[in-house]
Amino acid sequence: MVVGTVYKDMKLKPSILDEYVKVCGRHKTASVIGISLQTFATTPQLGVKSQAATIVCLLEFSACILLQDRGASQLVGRTKFVGADDSIILEDESARMKLRGDSLPVGQLVTGVVMAVKGVAAPGGDFQVNAFCFASMAAQAPQSSLSEDKYVALVSGLGLGDDAADPLKLSLLVDYLVGSLASNEEQTRVSKIVRVVVAGGLLKSTEGLLQATTHKHPRQQAAALAPIREVDMCLSELAGAVPVEVMPGNNDPANHSLPQQPLHRCLFPLASSFTSFNRVTNPHEFEVDGISFLGTSGQNIDDIYKYSVEENRLTLLQRVLEWGHLVPTAPDTLTCYPLSDSDPFILESAPHVFFVGNQSSYSSQIITGSEGQQVLLVSIPRFSVSGTLVLVNLRTLAVHPIQFGADLSA
Repeated sequence: MVVGTVYKDMKLKPSILDEYVKVCGRHKTASVIGISLQTFATTPQLGVKSQAATIVCLLEFSACILLQDRGASQLVGRTKFVGADDSIILEDESARMKLRGDSLPVGQLVTGVVMAVKGVAAPGGDFQVNAFCFASMAAQAPQSSLSEDKYVALVSGLGLGDDAADPLKLSLLVDYLVGSLASNEEQTRVSKIVRVVVAGGLLKSTEGLLQATTHKHPRQQAAALAPIREVDMCLSELAGAVPVEVMPGNNDPANHSLPQQPLHRCLFPLASSFTSFNRVTNPHEFEVDGISFLGTSGQNIDDIYKYSVEENRLTLLQRVLEWGHLVPTAPDTLTCYPLSDSDPFILESAPHVFFVGNQSSYSSQIITGSEGQQVLLVSIPRFSVSGTLVLVNLRTLAVHPIQFGADLSA
């Protein structure tokens, strides 16, 4: 039995070193061609055949560099970097060995996963895998039993600052959560919402905030700060009716590396005046009435998706629980804060609800672990695109997606 960390060798995986070599190659090609053409101009005694042959060689050389550039440009538009020639290497601090075997799920694995393999040494230094296993799902605290329905509202990807987004959706969302927009039955459900969690994606991008500098005209500053001010107004209205927790996301004004620290208080002068408004980290772990929640704003699942053949986001969530690590691909392809003594991403216990924000579509599923653990997996879509709010019933773990739209013809 051998235990180690997986490294997935992928030919299509982007590499900053490869890009640097290609850039140097382009500069050298330009220099060689320039020097050669200058030589032709200053050396008329060269024969016509010699000149023609040299030009052909230069053209072939530059064509090779051009093909490399085209290959790199094709990678830019890729959403996945898996290939048929990918291979798995198991390594630790002392050695590494290449794994092979028909039962090895090469396409499903990603770099950073801790794995135990059983097999025999093969010729050439490879290791023939006969069986393998992962950390498996961690132990889970007992789920508390509630006598009445209570709900936690999950939403992500508000995407303010996007000119293509419909502002009426967000207005309908706020009115619904504060109890101003619903039938009597829905208002009864809304009154039982005990917490609202915004899983990142408050802004479309932070480029507008970079324009709000002191040397800009006041009108330009006001236009650049308009999205974050609109976010503050919406959150303050929500915080006046229900506890609100806001996680930072990939395009929000927070540190880029995981774990992301809470958004700064100065961004929400109105909402921060409420004690019911909380700025939290990403990933975020909390508990409500004995039901534990764990979730991210989507960076970890999006990164795993790029280097795995798996298409279903809920399956990726399940894989994360089985691997026992929330962000296995960091720091290889996802930036994280360097930690030497401890790893905050190790899953020491299984949550009752595991959610991921800023996904392309909504989906949910309850899975059962090997020791009877039951975890509700929830994929939360971007609200700016789908207009979807997700309500989780704490008593039954039932999920109620609610969609808001402004299509009057529907």
